[in-house]
Amino acid sequence: MVPDNLHDFFVASGGVAGALIGLLFVAISVASGRLARAEAAAQIHRIRASAALTAFLNALVVSLFSLIPVHKIGPTSVAVAIAGLVFVVAALLSLVRQHQLNRDTIRDGVFLAGLVIVFVVQLVQGSYVTAQPGDTGAVENIAILVVVCFIIGIQRSWELIGGPSYGFTREVAALVRSHHQADDHPAEEESH
Repeated sequence: MVPDNLHDFFVASGGVAGALIGLLFVAISVASGRLARAEAAAQIHRIRASAALTAFLNALVVSLFSLIPVHKIGPTSVAVAIAGLVFVVAALLSLVRQHQLNRDTIRDGVFLAGLVIVFVVQLVQGSYVTAQPGDTGAVENIAILVVVCFIIGIQRSWELIGGPSYGFTREVAALVRSHHQADDHPAEEESH
């Protein structure tokens, strides 16, 4: 059973998920050239698009079914979590098949692992709600997972369209490299 204090959250998250799915379709159309390539490297972009859609659909379906007054959030959470896990396994198999599991795709692997964690926790929490419909704590956890799906989906969408990425480790390494290069060539800097 969905507590009354979460009703407005699920109403809002359903609307947000619908809007984000619409924007994702726009992003996919903008990146369609990159997604349509036959080369193996394009597969990672297709996985990013699919991961974003999977995360947003998870949030949308859970939110909408939570608004149905007949205890539907538990079974829905279980079903959508299973579908999400099937997507992740299929994505990993496609990376293995195309020999794309390497150092360059580690970040994408981390996001897929994050989706696995979200879907496994959602599966467990949905099972709790199905077995004990009065377990409002599990419903609150599912609501938190909806927010996490938004974050994952937005990040995947950002990477899909080629938005800039500023990783802490990468920026520190670049700063250290530029500092070392300046130390190696002090005379050149003075002449400028």
